[in-house]
Amino acid sequence: MSGTTGPRPLDIAILGPGILLLWLLVTVNHWGGATWAIQAAGILFPFLIAVQALKVRKGRLMFVAVGLALIVLAIATRDDWIMQVRAAFERSAFIMAYFAALATLQHAADTSPSIARCGLFLAHQPPGRRYLALTAGAHMFAVPLNYGAIALLGSLSTASAADEPDEVVRNHRVRRMLLAIQRGFSGMLTWSPLAFAVVIATVLLPDLVWARAVPYALITSGLMIGIGWALDTIFKPRIPGRPTMVATSDYGTWATILPLLSLLVVLMGTAIGLHEATGMRVTSIILVIVPLIAVGWFAIQGPAGTRAGYLGQRTSKLVRDDLPGFREEFLLMGMAGFIGALGATLLTPLVQSTGLTLDRLPAWAALVALVWLVPLGGQLGMSPLLATTLMFPIIPHPEVIGVSSTAVFVALTGGWTLGAISSPFAAPTLLLARFGSVPPRHVSWRWNGAYTILSGLAISAYVSAIAIFGLA
Repeated sequence: MSGTTGPRPLDIAILGPGILLLWLLVTVNHWGGATWAIQAAGILFPFLIAVQALKVRKGRLMFVAVGLALIVLAIATRDDWIMQVRAAFERSAFIMAYFAALATLQHAADTSPSIARCGLFLAHQPPGRRYLALTAGAHMFAVPLNYGAIALLGSLSTASAADEPDEVVRNHRVRRMLLAIQRGFSGMLTWSPLAFAVVIATVLLPDLVWARAVPYALITSGLMIGIGWALDTIFKPRIPGRPTMVATSDYGTWATILPLLSLLVVLMGTAIGLHEATGMRVTSIILVIVPLIAVGWFAIQGPAGTRAGYLGQRTSKLVRDDLPGFREEFLLMGMAGFIGALGATLLTPLVQSTGLTLDRLPAWAALVALVWLVPLGGQLGMSPLLATTLMFPIIPHPEVIGVSSTAVFVALTGGWTLGAISSPFAAPTLLLARFGSVPPRHVSWRWNGAYTILSGLAISAYVSAIAIFGLA
């Protein structure tokens, strides 16, 4: 798009600036407490959804249809339907704005030579350390790039395996590399403030202090990464007569990953420092510091002497071309948030009347249920975002069942992570299926079936111990 001349399509011309305005409104609300700003964002949200719906695949319009049906249902059943629909619009506006903030960092990373070199180095490690290198690398890449980490490392890994002449060996190698990437990525979902699992969990748990919850969430991440490495080590294929690869310096040394580590230190150090110094929610901090870091990264990438002009060009391209390029992702994330928010409101009276709430269970059983409900919803076509938000009516208040918000947070993010791995409809699974040239169900059930069960059992035992022994 950036190279075209002449008038731009009206929807493209509107979408980028509209999303930027949405981000500004949400940021003003989170940093200044301005109620009018989030109300304006809630009004802008359905307009942007309508603009995005003009040019998305027909299957994506199903989310819009479901959202409209819920509005009609709210009108028919709720006297306060205007307030409930507006609240759902405002929550969804925040989700869309947050995704826009994360997209700026991915835009900066896409053109970073140091990030590309780091990915190449990890993808070309010898077999003895390739799995752990890719898992650790995907975990680090996933913090700034989110799903872009799978796309980047997945493409580099499949390209590195293409030179293998033996088809059987090549297929084994691709499968193991892709699983290492997915499992490293998934481990990030349990704790990173840039992950939507953490974002939504903090929205559902207003009393949560993220900095206190992170150490417990990192244990979940360690469990999942450790189980993945153990399964790969135990069941890796052993093909007789195959020579052992040796390390090569063609793609650099371990110093190649220092730029990525520096980015993580700056990003997380700034977020944690501001969180501790100001007491603000970490999601509010991320809304601002991620775009600021991206802008600084734009400037660094520019030629010396012309960096100001280059920064202006990159920022303009981001707004004009790249943000509209995420139209399907914006629509899916925004509508999943809206359906979950309004759907949960409409379901709450029904659930409460039937008594099917988790607060009737022992604390440990309620937490275990939270771990498994999201992956079960994923088998029915729900994204983790949709499944988690729809669960809102049955999520017990931590004090009611005698646990901390941290315990519920660990269960929710653990369940989200299992859903991202096991659902044939989740974005990580779809990406792996594309790179591995296999159906999504093959990735979910054959590649990850045993891993999901073992990880789920380990997380269930972990959250049960937290509840029973009061560890958090």
